[in-house]
Amino acid sequence: MTIERKPAKPKKCRVAACRASFVPSRMGQAVCSPACALIDGPRHAPKARKALADIERKDIKVRKEKLKSRADHLKDTQHAFNAWIRARDAGQPCISCGTTADVQYCAGHYRTTAASPELRFEPLNVNLQCNRNCNMGKSGNLLGYRPGLIQKIGIEAVEWLEGPHQPKKYTVEELRAMTAEYRAKTRELKKGQAA
Repeated sequence: MTIERKPAKPKKCRVAACRASFVPSRMGQAVCSPACALIDGPRHAPKARKALADIERKDIKVRKEKLKSRADHLKDTQHAFNAWIRARDAGQPCISCGTTADVQYCAGHYRTTAASPELRFEPLNVNLQCNRNCNMGKSGNLLGYRPGLIQKIGIEAVEWLEGPHQPKKYTVEELRAMTAEYRAKTRELKKGQAA
C-alpha cells in the first residue's frame, strides 16, 4: 500500500519586489530562490540578535554565579528571607511602634545579625518594622520591639530568643537551598494575596 502525496500548492514569493509564483520544495518555504532569501533575511535579524543577546545574558549569569563567594550567597539568602518576612507580615503594623502609616517597611531583627548571627534566619526573630523611624532612626527601637514581640509570639518565645544558641555556619549549598526556599515561599504568599 502506497500513500500518495498531494502536490504542493503554488505560493507567491514573500519578497515584495519579486512576488513570483513558485511551488515550495520544503515545508515553511516562503521565498522562491536563494537570491530572494538573501533579501528576506534581514527582516529576521532583530529576532536573531535578541536570541543571541539572551544566550549571552544567560552565560554571563552562570559565570557570575560561579564567581560568587559565601558572603555573596549569604546576602542573596538574606534578601530572599527579608522579602518573605515583608510578604508574611504584609498589612500588619510595625512591631516596634504600631504604625500602619503608608511608609516603607523592612524586615527588622529583634536580636541583630551582629549580636546573634545564629538567629539571622529565625522567623520568630524577624518581623515587619517601619524602616525610617524604628529600624534606621532608632536602631531597631528595641524598647518598643520587645513588648510588641511579646504580644505577638508570647513571653516564652521571646525569652528563648534572648537565651543562648548554638552558632551556625551555613555552607554555600545550604544558602542556595534557603534562597530558593524563601523565594518560593514569597511567590506563594504573593499569589495568595493577589487572589
